[in-house]
Amino acid sequence: MNIQARIDAFFTLGASYLNEENQGFIEAKWKANNQNAWFLSEFINQAAKQIVDQYLGFDALTNWIQSYPSISNSSTNKKIGIVMAGNIPMVGFHDLLAVLIAGHTAVVKLSSKDTVLMQYIIDSLKQINPDFENLIIVQEQLKNCDAYIATGSNNSGSYFDQYFGKYPNIIRRNKTSVAILDGTETTQELNLLADDMMLYFGMGCRNVTQVWVPAQYDFIPLIEALKRYSYLADQHKFKHNYDYQLALLLMNREFFMDAGGILLSENPSPFSAISQIHYQFYNAGETPNLNTVDIQCIVGRQGLPFGSLQQPSLSQYADGIDTLLFLSNI
Repeated sequence: MNIQARIDAFFTLGASYLNEENQGFIEAKWKANNQNAWFLSEFINQAAKQIVDQYLGFDALTNWIQSYPSISNSSTNKKIGIVMAGNIPMVGFHDLLAVLIAGHTAVVKLSSKDTVLMQYIIDSLKQINPDFENLIIVQEQLKNCDAYIATGSNNSGSYFDQYFGKYPNIIRRNKTSVAILDGTETTQELNLLADDMMLYFGMGCRNVTQVWVPAQYDFIPLIEALKRYSYLADQHKFKHNYDYQLALLLMNREFFMDAGGILLSENPSPFSAISQIHYQFYNAGETPNLNTVDIQCIVGRQGLPFGSLQQPSLSQYADGIDTLLFLSNI
C-alpha cells in the first residue's frame, strides 16, 4: 500500500465511516456507552468530529506527510506495538494513524475501556482497503515488535520502561493541562475555557484541571461559565465523584466554591479529581511557578487559545514528541 492509498483510505474513513448518520457508527456508539458509561454519545461525537476535522482532511493529511521526506512510499514490514489509553473516546487513534501512514504494521493492544470504537475504526479501515488486513493486528500481549508506543499512568510507565526499554519507544505518562488567567477574559473566552475543562468529564491530558489567577480574582464569571456543564452531575459516575470530593472538603473544613456540581478549591497540585478544579493565586507581574514536567498544555493569553485544547492538529503531538518523525526514522 503506497502513501496515496493510505491517504485515500483515511480520508474515506472520515468522510463516510465516522459520520454521525452512519448506521454502523451509531451502533458502535451505543455499544461503547454500554461498555463505558463515561463515553457519552455527545462526547463520542465530539471526539469523532475532532478526528475528522483536524486529522482526516485530504489536504491536512497530504501536507502533514510532505513534512517527513523519509516516510516510505511502500510498506516497511516493521511492526510497531501500540498500547492504547482509554480515558477519552478514540484517544489512541492518532498513534494508529501515524503508524499506518508511516508504512508500518500496527500491532495494537486496545484499552479495555475503549475496545468498541477503536475496533470499529480498525474494521472500517479493513473494509475500505483490504490491504489493511495484514497491516493492523490486535493482540492482548505485545511481543516481537520493532518499536513501541505506550500510553498509561506513571505506574504503568515503569512497566513499559522495563518491557520495552531495549527497543525504540515512546512512553507517555500522566499529564494534565492548566490555564493562566489575568482577570480580563471575556464571557466567550470563559465559556471556551469551560469546554477545555469539562469536555470528556475532564479526564483527558489536554483537559484543564488547574487555573492560576491573580490575587483578588473574581471567580463569579468563571463559575457562571462552568454552570453550563452542571448537567454532568446527572451522570451517576460523575455524581459519585462529586459527592465524595464534597465530603472530603467539608470534613477537612476547606474553603471551596460550587459551580452547580463542579467544585473549585485552592490546591497546588495541577492534577485534580473528577468533578473538581484546582486553583492557585499569583502576584501581578510575576510568572506562575509551574512544574512543566506534569503539564501537557497551557491555555491563556500567553498560551494556547481558549477552547482549542480538545482540537489538536495532526502535528500537535502528545508530550511534544514528534511521533511521525520517530516512526519515519525506524
